[in-house]
Amino acid sequence: MTPAKPSDTADVLTIREMCDAFEVTPRTLRFYEQKELLFPIRQGTRRLFTRRDRARLKLILRGKRFGFSLEDIRQLLDMYDRDPGQQAAQLQRTYELARARLSEMEQQRDELNEAITDLKAQMAWGEEMLATLAKGNAT
Repeated sequence: MTPAKPSDTADVLTIREMCDAFEVTPRTLRFYEQKELLFPIRQGTRRLFTRRDRARLKLILRGKRFGFSLEDIRQLLDMYDRDPGQQAAQLQRTYELARARLSEMEQQRDELNEAITDLKAQMAWGEEMLATLAKGNAT
C-alpha cells in the first residue's frame, strides 16, 4: 500500500473527527490501521485521515454490516488499490461474495423464523399449563 500523496492531504480529519463522523471508537480506527485496511497520514502521534481513508472506512463498515470477513474486505480493497482499471474484476468478486453472503443470511433468517415459531408454541403451551394450574388451585 502506498502512503498518501501531498494532494491527498487536503480535507483531512483527525481521529476524533473520524470517530464522530462514522460513530466508531479510536480503538476501531487503530485496529483497522493495524490490519492495513486504513492508511492515515502520521504526524508524530497524530493520525490524519484523507478522503480515501473515509471512503475505505465506509466500505469496511458496510462490509462488516453485511457479515463479510475483514480478509474478504481487504482483498476487495486491495484489488482496487493494485489496479483501479480492473473495476470489473473487483465488482465481479464483490458480487460473488455478496451472493454467497446473502444465501447464508437467508438460511440464518429461515432458521431463526423456525426457532421463533417453536418458541411461541412452547410459550403458548406454558401459558395454557399455567392457566390450568391456576384454575386447579382456585377451586
